[in-house]
Amino acid sequence: MSFNHFDDQGKAIMVDISAKAPTLRTAIATATVFLKRETLENIVGGTMAKGDVLGVARLAGIAAAKKTPDLIPLSHPLALHAVTVDFTSDLETGTVRVEAMVRAFERTGVEMEAMVSASVAALTIYDMCKGADKGIRIGEVALLFKEGGKSGIYQREEKP
Repeated sequence: MSFNHFDDQGKAIMVDISAKAPTLRTAIATATVFLKRETLENIVGGTMAKGDVLGVARLAGIAAAKKTPDLIPLSHPLALHAVTVDFTSDLETGTVRVEAMVRAFERTGVEMEAMVSASVAALTIYDMCKGADKGIRIGEVALLFKEGGKSGIYQREEKP
């Protein structure tokens, strides 16, 4: 059985994972949002005009993980068992670090779901704060950790 990404004519196809055994898969991804200190103080203090920025961003990140196959054409629809989105705010650097963890008992990994989750949570922070801070930027989106499946454990050596 072939697990190629292309058919005989070179067209992209969804990888056939039907012969793979399900295993517990976990992935953690991160994204960093850079804001003015004042904007971050308002987020942390709950005084942004649009409301609870991190609460809405958490929900957006969870929903995004579940919608990954709708956004990434060749990703497989997966039954996700856990999605968490956490934030670490640093007033000194004016950053919010988004960390998304996705877990499923599946035949393929959940890296894309974690990365989409972290990305959409970061974009939601941007959307909810753009009226107060036009200079917001989103930094590196990266996979920090993954386990499960044939390739085993991956741990990013340096954190973004």
